[in-house]
Amino acid sequence: MNLLHPITTARTLIRVVEPADASLLLRYRVQNRDYLAPWEPLRDSAYYTLGHCTQTLADSREAVRCDRAYPFFVLDLAGSEIMGCFTFANIVRGAFQACHLGYSIAERRQGQGLMRESLQATLPWAFSELDLHRVMANYMPRNERSARLLQHLGFEQEGYAKRYLQIAGVWEDHVLTSRVRND
Repeated sequence: MNLLHPITTARTLIRVVEPADASLLLRYRVQNRDYLAPWEPLRDSAYYTLGHCTQTLADSREAVRCDRAYPFFVLDLAGSEIMGCFTFANIVRGAFQACHLGYSIAERRQGQGLMRESLQATLPWAFSELDLHRVMANYMPRNERSARLLQHLGFEQEGYAKRYLQIAGVWEDHVLTSRVRND
């Protein structure tokens, strides 16, 4: 699976972000601002501007070029709406060969299994094409949807981190999980 070619599932088109996606990203951010706020860091008003979205996408493409992160959009089959997004981020090479997985889904798309479908299609790519050994994903204990998603995807709980990340202005505990490549 080549990064230049989108991945298609029954209901989604999954591809690495492109610089031309700024208006799509802005619409996703604005439409889901209130819904995603309890699960993300505090955002200032600049985050919800076209300029910020353009810069985010440029930074994302540079991260891909440098093998630091691989951000994807989950689009409808027509490619006209971002339904969700995820990133294989903080890539560490050498003896670790690992990354963190972060994701979000649009409010109107939650509970439909779209993120599960998308990640089932791309995790094999992360293990084979990126040659990762471990993909780590962490969630707040109250986020039952993320817990179920990760369990369905074969992630196993490995720990519990107190006051791990500052989310919505509060240092939140997180459950630490990972999925290890089957060699």
